Amino acid sequence: MLLLGIDIGTSSIKVSVVDAGNGAVVAQAQFPDSEREISSPQPGWAEQDPQQWWNDTCMAIQKANAGGTYRPKDIGAIGIAYQMHGLVVLDADKNVLRPAVIWCDSRAVNIGEKAFAQLGQQQCLSSLLNSPGNFTGSKLAWVKANEPTIYANIRHVMLPGDYIAQQLTGEITTSASALSEGILWDFQQDGIADSVLDYFGFDKRLFPAVQPVFSTHGKLTANVANALGLTPGIPVTYKAGDQPNNALSLQVLDPGEVAATAGTSGVIYGVSDALTYDPQSRVNSFAHVNHNATQTRVGVLLCINGTGILNSFVKQNLANGLGYPELNAAAATVEAGSEGLAILPFGNGAERMLGNRTVGAHFTGIDLNRHKPPHIFRAVQEGIACAFRYGLDIMRENGMQPSLVRAGKSNMFLSHVFTEAFVNTTGLAVELYHADGSVGAAIGAGIGAGMYASARDAFANQKPIATIEPQMQSQYEEVYTHWLEQLHRFL
Repeated sequence: MLLLGIDIGTSSIKVSVVDAGNGAVVAQAQFPDSEREISSPQPGWAEQDPQQWWNDTCMAIQKANAGGTYRPKDIGAIGIAYQMHGLVVLDADKNVLRPAVIWCDSRAVNIGEKAFAQLGQQQCLSSLLNSPGNFTGSKLAWVKANEPTIYANIRHVMLPGDYIAQQLTGEITTSASALSEGILWDFQQDGIADSVLDYFGFDKRLFPAVQPVFSTHGKLTANVANALGLTPGIPVTYKAGDQPNNALSLQVLDPGEVAATAGTSGVIYGVSDALTYDPQSRVNSFAHVNHNATQTRVGVLLCINGTGILNSFVKQNLANGLGYPELNAAAATVEAGSEGLAILPFGNGAERMLGNRTVGAHFTGIDLNRHKPPHIFRAVQEGIACAFRYGLDIMRENGMQPSLVRAGKSNMFLSHVFTEAFVNTTGLAVELYHADGSVGAAIGAGIGAGMYASARDAFANQKPIATIEPQMQSQYEEVYTHWLEQLHRFL
């Protein structure tokens, strides 16, 4: 049987078709080829059109089908990974009421902080594992307060992956993992967080039925199946946020295991068997894909909003037409430390690990006589690695003590400069894999469809392609110390 994985990214939609029998990827496609823009109608806002996600999903599937490497009718199950923390709202006819408020939008920070204080910080942390902060629940509260007409017409509240599943099947479901990323799940009660709903005045009927991550979330409608060349009635058997899904794809399932990604945002995601939380909510804890009432599996997530988007900004505006491989090669011509140039990668909204401050991106120490574009290219990658170290130290404060990180050889981990800076700044070895979100979603679909005895068995054929060990820690400690000094100027 073939499995279809769909990854709803911020920049594009990617799909993979995987052979359930041997784990081989038989086709992949992305749409669009260029990066989708994020709309920012006001400073700190970030929105995208859910209908555009759906259109791009259809185009990506049709593009994969057109390759002729498989029979679309052989696809037997579908899995979905998606950008986390977004807010999609539909009316009674399942029409989108407004653009999605996505993960890096900062408009609800004050609402979440007020809820944190009034609900009680200890109560929030012990039951929700997080401050309500700038997450989906607070974003819905913003709509209620600022767009009352739209709010009055809302009948369905969902995350980006729920919306794509609904478009495929006509059904709307959610999971504990999904609700926890919106700070709408009570871990003590093992149910939707009534205290949060009561505080914000949300009707519980707005939220979908709760199901396990690995379960049938609906079956493909005949109309959609015919349009995409697929078989009517095949199930969507997996939905997960991009970071829990990335962890799954890297076999990060048990306590102490850690995954990383450096795409539009940068993330370290570690698994704990305790209901752990950061007292300052600088890193966040969510239900992992394998969390349930009898097995505690919490994903502790460090997120840096401004990671790949900074690298993309520099490529578009300062690289004079260079692609990422050429930009990376140019960065490698500069010595570690970028001759004193330091860059803070915080220009994509409020950063949770900085106390929900909107610090902005900063280039410091520029010498107009010495620094050239390759210095900037390297300083960007070193600055992002330093931001990872800063967040990792917070995770260490909270009991996470990793010695190894697993990552897909993709996005910024394609750069030797970034990978070298990451391992030496953090002091952690990195295992690199051929893995990506859409492949993980496809394998997740196979797990949900009962194709494998366990999640471990699903990835039995996956082996690391490289392991990079720290070798220049003292040199990069100097880089980090200088970078940290610059950061403290803006905090």
